[in-house]
Amino acid sequence: MLVRLLYASRAVNGNLSEIVQSITQQSRDHNPQHGITGILCHSDQVFMQVLEGGREAINTLYSHILRDPRHTDVILLDYEEISQRRYSGWTMGQANLGKINPSILLKYSALPELNPHRMSGKMSLALIEELMATAAIVGRA
Repeated sequence: MLVRLLYASRAVNGNLSEIVQSITQQSRDHNPQHGITGILCHSDQVFMQVLEGGREAINTLYSHILRDPRHTDVILLDYEEISQRRYSGWTMGQANLGKINPSILLKYSALPELNPHRMSGKMSLALIEELMATAAIVGRA
């Protein structure tokens, strides 16, 4: 059974560039052997990540994410059974939303900044879909 999980979190103090690089590398090392695909979006201090794969693999990974010291305020935005993957081309694609046109964020949020803690899961997924459509996601594997 395939599932899709979307969560948001806040980065702990530290070098955001190094944290993103660390998360991306760890994902690319771990995810292919566990059948996990997804996308990591981030801004100055906020992460939003969508993961797809088998239910057991996603649940196990999410339990590790909840304990990961690189971030805090982890919130589950969406979790659903799916019939097919949307992000099958990415072991872990990424988008720096600090470099995205603010008008894209305004389509899905009250302010032109990423704050998934104040967005619905469906709106967050719609934002990620638009980022895919506009080629803002990088790191296709």
